[in-house]
Formats: sequence, C-alpha cells, structure tokens
Amino acid sequence: MSRFFAYCRVSTLEQNTENQRREIEAAGFAIRPQRLIEEYISGSVAAGERPGFMRLLDRMEHGDLLIVTKLDRLGRNAMDIRKTVELLATSEIRVHCLALGGVDLTSPAGKMTMQVISAVAKFERDLLLERTHAGIARAKASGKRFGRPPVLDDEQKKSVFLRLNEGKSVSAIAREFNTTRQTILRVKAAMENANLCP
Repeated sequence: MSRFFAYCRVSTLEQNTENQRREIEAAGFAIRPQRLIEEYISGSVAAGERPGFMRLLDRMEHGDLLIVTKLDRLGRNAMDIRKTVELLATSEIRVHCLALGGVDLTSPAGKMTMQVISAVAKFERDLLLERTHAGIARAKASGKRFGRPPVLDDEQKKSVFLRLNEGKSVSAIAREFNTTRQTILRVKAAMENANLCP
C-alpha cells in the first residue's frame, strides 16, 4: 500500500509552511508528522542540495506518493524540477502536484506535462545564452576587456625586453618585477614570435 509524504518549502525563516500544509489537508491527504518535511531554504538551491529534501528521499520507498502544492517546491528552475521528478520516477515514487490539478507527474499525462516543462526550460536556457552572447558582443564593441588583467603592463614588458636583450637571467628579471619566471618566459616567447629577440 502506498504511503503519503509531503514536502513543504519556504525561502526564509520569517515565512512558514502553514498554507502549504492546509492546502494538502484540504485536498484530502492526511500526512503523518514523520512523513511531512518542512524546509526553510531558498528556492535558488537545487533540490539535490537541500538537506530536508535529501532526508525525505531517504525515507521514501518504491510505490510511495510525494505531494507538493506547487512545482517550484521541487526545484530552482524547470530543469531542476524535471531532474528531480525523473529521479523520483526511477525509484517508482509518484509525484502529486496540487497546483496542476493533482496530476501525477510520473504518469503518462504527467510525463507530457514534464515534456512541456522541459521545452520551456530549453527555451529559457536558449534565451539566456542569446542574451549573454549579445551582452558580451556589446561589451567587446565598447572596448571592454575580458579575462584576467595582465600581470605586466606594456611599459613593463618593454623593460623586460631590454633586460632579456642585455642577457639578464629570467629568474633575476622575475624577482625585479615581483612576478613568476613563467610570466617572464611568456613575455620572452611573445618577443621571439614577434622577432624582437636576437
């Protein structure tokens, strides 16, 4: 016989899970206290990183039913929700979402719902990538430099060129400029590539 579990989550300690518990009871589910997990953790944290949710998974077995009031209780975004539902489905744990009319997300109708959610997640991801690429292109066009700033500025590199031409050792030059031998060797390699070194 299936056991009923419930997962209620709010983002801060100032909030409480009472409304979620009432919704579950109003839907006709009587959840034993040891099968109700209430968690106070940000929705930005993936389900797999939530201590309360992981405790819940440890308690559940094949054939159990997990009740949530809304999909966003299960994950931080559509992709995380899908991953969580798939994880539960592989353990033969059904997921009952009250906000979706009580559809079992592991049933055929629920799987279709999850496919729509996955399509939305892919759309969101593609939009994010598009905005990111557009932002990077705009920043480059306005002269923004990306990556780690150079250890040596152009004037210092010219000084390194001169010292290398004078025959000073790489180690001595590195100590003088308070940097690593590797940095000086990179400057030397750039010199050789530009045919600036004898």
